Amino acid sequence: MKRLGILLSGRGSNFLAIADAIDRGRITNAEISIVISNRAEAAGIAAANTRGLATRVIEARGRKRAEQDAEIVACLREHGVALVCLAGYMRLLSPEFVAAYPQAILNIHPSLLPAFPGLDAQLQALRYGVAITGCTVHFVDEQLDHGVIVLQRAVPVLEGDDEAALSARILEQEHVAYPEAISRVLSGNYTIVDRRYVANTSHNATLIEEAQ
Repeated sequence: MKRLGILLSGRGSNFLAIADAIDRGRITNAEISIVISNRAEAAGIAAANTRGLATRVIEARGRKRAEQDAEIVACLREHGVALVCLAGYMRLLSPEFVAAYPQAILNIHPSLLPAFPGLDAQLQALRYGVAITGCTVHFVDEQLDHGVIVLQRAVPVLEGDDEAALSARILEQEHVAYPEAISRVLSGNYTIVDRRYVANTSHNATLIEEAQ
């Protein structure tokens, strides 16, 4: 059984999607070992407590990022976490945190990266006038919204969309994409070639061997 650690700062809708996917067998051989938030008032913590999951609040206020991250990493290790899933966690991770879980931290972002990184990605898409946006699940590295892409789902931008309407449709796809991406990563049936996530089919394995 592979253990997941969830980090969240708010309502935790993607956390709930992950938990539901585990309960329904969409993510197999996995369990949520710990849910951590930097905010005691986060609705996601209350939801995790209701589900009987272990939770921890590790406040960020008045603390250096590296100090807070060291406490989070210690908590994750205490609970035997193999894969860290950021689910609306509104803090940048320190280089030390990323180094502690290399290629084992996932994040979901509401755009088709590398387009529109950072905050307000949905509003960025509207202002830019794109016809298609979406969501991206990616590994976390030391740069903002930059790591290797595991999975993307496209969402059309409709005439008359405002930020709320577009955000809601993207969020629906996030709830599908994140569990699927977690399943892919937990399977271990992939290789990272340069910056590309490559599923290890027999054909792809031959191409990887030739490239190496």
